[in-house]
Amino acid sequence: MNTTGLKNDNIVALVDCNNFYVSCERVFNPKLNNKPVAILSNNDGCIVSRSQEIKDLKIPMGAPGFKYEALIKKNGGTLLSSNYALYADMSSRVMEVLAMFSPDIEIYSIDEAFLGFNGFKTRNLAEFGNKIKRTVFQWTGIPVSVGISKTKTLAKVANHFAKRYSAFKGSLCLLNDERIANALAKTPVSEVWGIGRQYDKFLRQNKIETALQLRDADDKFIDHYLTSTGLKTVLELRGYSCIDLDDAPISKKSIVTSRSFGKQVSELSELQEAVSEYVTRAAEKLRKQNCVAGLLMVFLSTNRFKEGPQYNNSLSTTLFPPTAYTPDLIEKALNLLEELFLPGFEFKKAGVMLADIIPEKDVPLSFMEVNYLDDKRKKLMETVDKLNRIYGQDTLFYASNGIKKDWKMRRAKLSPHYTTNWNDLPKVK
Repeated sequence: MNTTGLKNDNIVALVDCNNFYVSCERVFNPKLNNKPVAILSNNDGCIVSRSQEIKDLKIPMGAPGFKYEALIKKNGGTLLSSNYALYADMSSRVMEVLAMFSPDIEIYSIDEAFLGFNGFKTRNLAEFGNKIKRTVFQWTGIPVSVGISKTKTLAKVANHFAKRYSAFKGSLCLLNDERIANALAKTPVSEVWGIGRQYDKFLRQNKIETALQLRDADDKFIDHYLTSTGLKTVLELRGYSCIDLDDAPISKKSIVTSRSFGKQVSELSELQEAVSEYVTRAAEKLRKQNCVAGLLMVFLSTNRFKEGPQYNNSLSTTLFPPTAYTPDLIEKALNLLEELFLPGFEFKKAGVMLADIIPEKDVPLSFMEVNYLDDKRKKLMETVDKLNRIYGQDTLFYASNGIKKDWKMRRAKLSPHYTTNWNDLPKVK
């Protein structure tokens, strides 16, 4: 296997927030500590985050909330609706703390980040990992696990052990070859980062059941049967860094905003409110990454699990010049919606997609149309975004988004927006 040009002296850490959604809720409601807590998906459907106490009750991830609600309450627990605004804000706070520990940081997901430690080789990294853990908890209240090793894949393994085994106290540094081998021998191949269900099945059929067996597999077998992703995984297990830190996140090539309604919706007016709000959210995300879109799509769908006639359709339009100006996007989206709408159907879901996304600096010049970047529209959007960022989402909103919003997804068990709404700030007694 060719390892030319690959480094085997890197040091990388993976910091992962423990039961993140549940932990966010516990920061502001200590009564939830040490009790079973589960967070529900959109419309209070399935369980998407579980405290350790929920796991101890053998309640699986993705289980319908209503099915286990009685059991959870019997054990003194709580079911909560997803509070996405709170989770996003707390994630931002955690990442700001982590950025203080290394100039090389890749935010991998809402609750995970990789840190590069190549300039820290003389430091006691085991103690440094513990310091990261203590600081994040002290400054944000969020418990994290820290795994440190030679590659991203090995850091994932280290993090797994730090989280699962209390003896490591939430932080594990795996740099010694013998300790790495021992950890890989205890790691099922299915838990290796980059090994999917089909790979797992194939490898087990070929007597490769642990991460160590995969690492030490014959090169000819690896080259012949594994894809490029599989090859990288094996090399990473051998200590060769193949997956670099991506310290500048790539802008999204498309932005989809969609939600299932809290009830069946048959009125065009309610669909117009929903689509208008979805466009507003998508445009905010678009401007946040300093981009514009060249295509807008609107889609509608009925509930495919409900008996009766079904209707699923979408329409799109090009945007020239490309734009991120919300009023124009709402107008075009509502025109598409009117063409899509068919009376007599009860709709379960609607959504919008912005595509053909390009950076603002790459917008082509046009002698026929005035670009929104070149007039007061961009300044207006910057002002609206700033006010909503300071004073809370929808401090300024578009009338077409509606006010009552009876169509919105059910979140009957929603906790307060502790950090993003002035009215929900915690009160000290």
